Amino acid sequence: MVVRSSAAPPTPWSKNLAEPQIDGSAYVHSFSNLIGDVKVNANVLIAPGTSIRADEGGPFYIGEGTNIQDGVVIHGLEKGRVVGDNSKEYSVWIGKQACITHMALIHGPVYIGDRTFIGFRSTVFNARVGEGCIVMMHALIQDVEIPPGKYIPSGATIVNQQQADRLPDVQEKDRAFVRYVAEVNESLQGERGTQKTAYTPMRSRLKQSKQETNETNYINSVESMGLNSDIRAQVRSLLSQGYTIGAEHADKRRYKTSSWLSCGSISGKREDQVINELEAYLREYEGEYVRLLGIDPNAKRRVLEIVIQRPGDTPAPATGGKTISYNATATSAPSSSSISGDVASHVRSLLNQGCKIGIEYADKRRFKTSSWLTDSTIEARNESEAMRVIQGTIAEHEGEYVRLVGIDPNAKRRVLELIVQRPGETPASHSNGSSLKYSSNGTKQASYSSSSSGLSPEVVAQVRSILMQGYKIGTEHADKRRFKTSSWQTCSPIESSRESEVIAALEACLSEHQGEYVRLLGIDSKAKRRVMETVIQRPEDNSGNGRSTATVANAKATSSYSSSSYSSSNGSGSKAGSFSLDAETIAQVRSILMQGYKIGTEHADKRRFKTSSWQSCSPIASSRESEVIASLEACMAEHQGEYVRLIGIDPKAKRRVMETVIQRP
Repeated sequence: MVVRSSAAPPTPWSKNLAEPQIDGSAYVHSFSNLIGDVKVNANVLIAPGTSIRADEGGPFYIGEGTNIQDGVVIHGLEKGRVVGDNSKEYSVWIGKQACITHMALIHGPVYIGDRTFIGFRSTVFNARVGEGCIVMMHALIQDVEIPPGKYIPSGATIVNQQQADRLPDVQEKDRAFVRYVAEVNESLQGERGTQKTAYTPMRSRLKQSKQETNETNYINSVESMGLNSDIRAQVRSLLSQGYTIGAEHADKRRYKTSSWLSCGSISGKREDQVINELEAYLREYEGEYVRLLGIDPNAKRRVLEIVIQRPGDTPAPATGGKTISYNATATSAPSSSSISGDVASHVRSLLNQGCKIGIEYADKRRFKTSSWLTDSTIEARNESEAMRVIQGTIAEHEGEYVRLVGIDPNAKRRVLELIVQRPGETPASHSNGSSLKYSSNGTKQASYSSSSSGLSPEVVAQVRSILMQGYKIGTEHADKRRFKTSSWQTCSPIESSRESEVIAALEACLSEHQGEYVRLLGIDSKAKRRVMETVIQRPEDNSGNGRSTATVANAKATSSYSSSSYSSSNGSGSKAGSFSLDAETIAQVRSILMQGYKIGTEHADKRRFKTSSWQSCSPIASSRESEVIASLEACMAEHQGEYVRLIGIDPKAKRRVMETVIQRP
């Protein structure tokens, strides 16, 4: 094949591109595209359709014997470098005998070690992948360093170092698969000097390779699996997050009483091993219920429960389970007409998202073994009706645990599990003076006592939520100079877990660091990680007595907008008579702005709403609460008769942190 002898036309990043340096023994297909300062060493294979562009970022280095397959894209950013094995800086370094397979994307700054395998359509960006690693198909590796000899399963998303450090080691079976995949292209490279097609010898070699390495398991295992793709995706997700897998079984009698029996321990740490063991359990307990468990070994708790087999059925799709993003356990107890405002907020959010709501209960013995019993599913689509059903259930099961379950009917999974009653606790009454009552027509009436705390009700609610989940509270402070560089300093530790004492400690911290930024931390002491960071004081928001003026601002906002609360009689959430925001939306706006995020809006008519084809409204550049609220109300008025949703945007990470519908037709 003929190799292009000159560089491509200049780009905006380089007016004088260097020529690619290609070893004479390398094979570069004429349909590939090499641009700029790319060094291709001996016996490298570059297949058709590849694009290796060192125009913006460079140089690139491709080590001896490396195999780059069809459709691979290698590019680099102008800024950012990695140090290669020769101690020089590169935008992209690919070591010796590496294998970059079909349609993979390698975007510098990237380091890929010797004998590393990058699977089909996987992406590696701003990362180091150590020697001898195996990255399977459709994986994403970003902003991390993968230690040598690690296995990254298909579909995994590795974007923080904690995930990378928990990856399993490569096994011999994995290496055999890599040899099998690479052999096709090695055969192509071996035949490149001949004009005739040598398909027969290639087929013979591949057939012999299959027999030697027993790789038919990889080819046929997908067709023979009894577990569907949803269950395999759940397994993959759990393993990538460092959780362990378990299984339980029950006959029909035990299933009715939720008396599950353990199937035994699953020793495998890789996806294929776990799938094989689960399928063995399905065969062993044929005719019984079998459920999959996801277990957090650090916190020693379950994070997922899914029934994967029912008597007389093929392995069932996922019908429910815990999700990690909603581990809140807000506490409430039976009362004549009062439920925690946090619970009401969750109910409202679930209904707005089109989720169904279920209720489960358990006595103390069943609670210890997580053997919950189903009470009912709330069919109401109206917040007030749903709250009345929840109150009735709490009264019916007095002295027992009661939890609220949010169910996504489309994905057939649980999105929320929230404990709303615990035995022996008094009716929910919050130390910050917040209360939630329902009038005879179901209209929400919220009130806050301004004398209870110098903290805003939103911060108090966050503190309560963190404490109820068993986490610790901490604080950090920074002056304006340190804030710009994210150089926070730790405040005095808060040892107490009582809400009143924690609130007092937080107020003391705000007073002590008057004129500085102060942020609240939620800390998981078992996993030794932070679960939340939120700024609760900014220098411009600090009053003379050292207390945050967020409470004052909240009182003003509540009084200004209280007359414009939404009518919930029809459950639509639309505003009767004007386009003002309700108190809940104002609180969400305030919370987003306090964390340094931006606000955006989108709108959609009924047809676009059904297909999730939202359109962007005019951007909101301001970060002042009053101006943002005015812009939101103007957007709602402009798109009267349409859906409008509020968006919280993290400008640094360039991602959305919240989406909530604030107007419905």
